[in-house]
This record gives sequence, C-alpha cells and structure tokens, in this order.
Amino acid sequence: MRTKNKIIVFILSLLSIFLISCSKEVEKIEESKFLFGTYIKIIVYSDNKKKAMESIEKAFNEIQRIDEKYNSKSEGSLIYNLNNSDNKTIKLDEEGIKLFEGVKKSYELSEHKYDVTIAPLLELWGFTDETIELPDLKLPTKEEIEFTKTFIDFDKVKISDDGTLTMESPVKEIDTGSFLKGYAISRAKEVLKDEGIKSAFITSISSIDLIGTKPENKPWKIGLQNPEDSSKMIGIVPLKDRAMGVSGDYQTYVEIDGKMYHHILDKDIGYPVEDKKMVVVLCDNAFDADLLSTTFFLMPIDKVISYVDSRKDLDVLIVDKDMNIITSKNFKYEEVKN
Repeated sequence: MRTKNKIIVFILSLLSIFLISCSKEVEKIEESKFLFGTYIKIIVYSDNKKKAMESIEKAFNEIQRIDEKYNSKSEGSLIYNLNNSDNKTIKLDEEGIKLFEGVKKSYELSEHKYDVTIAPLLELWGFTDETIELPDLKLPTKEEIEFTKTFIDFDKVKISDDGTLTMESPVKEIDTGSFLKGYAISRAKEVLKDEGIKSAFITSISSIDLIGTKPENKPWKIGLQNPEDSSKMIGIVPLKDRAMGVSGDYQTYVEIDGKMYHHILDKDIGYPVEDKKMVVVLCDNAFDADLLSTTFFLMPIDKVISYVDSRKDLDVLIVDKDMNIITSKNFKYEEVKN
C-alpha cells in the first residue's frame, strides 16, 4: 500500500513538472497605428502572441471603420458629406443614434455650452489643418465673433424617430473631434474583450481605455502631465478596467501676437475658457470619458464637482487657472513632487 502511494506521488510530481514546462510565458505585445490624425497604441499582455496580434489588428480595423464612417475630417464619411453638401440630411443607423444621444446629454448637462456645431468658431480662430500654421493670424473682432455665433446652435440638429438627422439653417457643420476618438477606442476595447483578451491598454494620449490589469494583478499607472511644463507630471493614477479622458489648454492652440489661445472655446463669448488648465475624467468607457472631459471643461468647477460626487461611476480631477488641483471625493492619485 505504501509503494502504491509512492507511485501516485511520483506520477503527480511528473504531471506537475510537465504542466509547468508546457505553460506559456505571458508577453507584452504592442502595436501603433496612425488614425484620427494621431498615433493610437494598443498594448496587450498574453501567452498567445499570434492570437494577440490578430486581436489587435481587429481592434485597429474597428477604429478605422469608425474614423471612415463618422469623422468630420475624413473625406467621404457621413458627417463629412453632411458638412460639405447642400443636402443637410443623413440617415443614422443604431450606432449613429447612440453617438448623438451621448452628444445631446453633454449638451444638456453643460447648459448648452458643449456644442458640436462650434466648427465655424474654431475655423475663425485658425483651428483647422489649413490655417493653424499661418503666421498672420489675428484676434477675431467682436463683430466677427457675433456673426460666426449665428451658425452655432445644436438645437438646430434634429433626429427623427426613424434616425433621420437634419441640420437646419443657418447651422452648417458638426465637428466630431470632441467625442469620436473616445468612442472608437471604447469600441476597440469591446473587440479585444470579444476576442478573449484579459489585459489591454488602448491610448491616443488624451483618451485611454483599459481591460483588466497588468500581469500579477498590478494596476496600470498613468502619468498626468503638468499643463504648464510637458517635461513634468503632477501625479500618477493607478487604474484597473476603467477609462480616462483628458482635456487641456496645452493640447491644441494657436499663437497670436505672442500669446497662446487654446481650442476649448466658450461659444457664448467666442473666446477660450480661462478658469481651467486641465480636466481628467475617469469612468467606465472612453466614449463617456472623452465627452465629459470637454463638457466639464466648459462648466463651472463647483457644478462639475457637485455632479460627479452625485455619481458612483465618475471621478474627476481639475487643474484650475492658478494650478490648484481640485478633485471629486473618490479620485485617487499619487502626487508627484517635481
């Protein structure tokens, strides 16, 4: 009987050695592609490199699909055609309706400050590919701003029950820059999850979405750039299975007469918002994070904090004009001493 037990132990030991020798090492697989006018990076940790590479490629294909279908800067997209045609009507499918439902919620939350028809005002300031490098940019006059504002009004964008979107005159354009990249990244995450990926990091710098954690249940650690000095950080945020959206006055700007003017404009006055330098939003998906980081940038700080503290699924960090850091009650980060 004792001999039989020894044989069983020996067999179990061999089986354990066999399983250990056959186990695959988890690798870090990383790929980048230029989409939405920027480099988007996907990092996956997996013990199956071939499968991970195939999954990453499918995720990038999904991002590209959304870029080509909706991006207002992508020639031939639904929104590009709407903006550049005399026919101001398009038919949205279920996905398109969902996108504009999210946009409308932000419009209402911000008391109409967040407005995706703001493109004419952005163009007046020079925030377009064609004019941003021009050396002879001048401050818009009050008359130019008031005239341009007549073309901005999301209330003129109507969506019927059958998904028909109509843009009523005098509104001319919809700009997707403040929300579509976040949506694309959130969809890429869903593709990776459907492929069985358990650990992933998807980033376009200002929009980030995560699956799970790093190996050994370690959180992803994301540095928050100092908005006054890109070589420094103000903090590090540890995250697991969440998304982050960042809006800052340092991301896109023009220089006029030696002064920098950023692209997050208060449509009521026609000038950049002045009370904030950066807004960081944490939530469950990059679409909402992208939308809300811009929405909150346009809202009074006290209203933002009050709203976020009433929600269990949201956290926010705001850097105000004087570099003071204000956070919602549950925002956790590691402060960096520079």
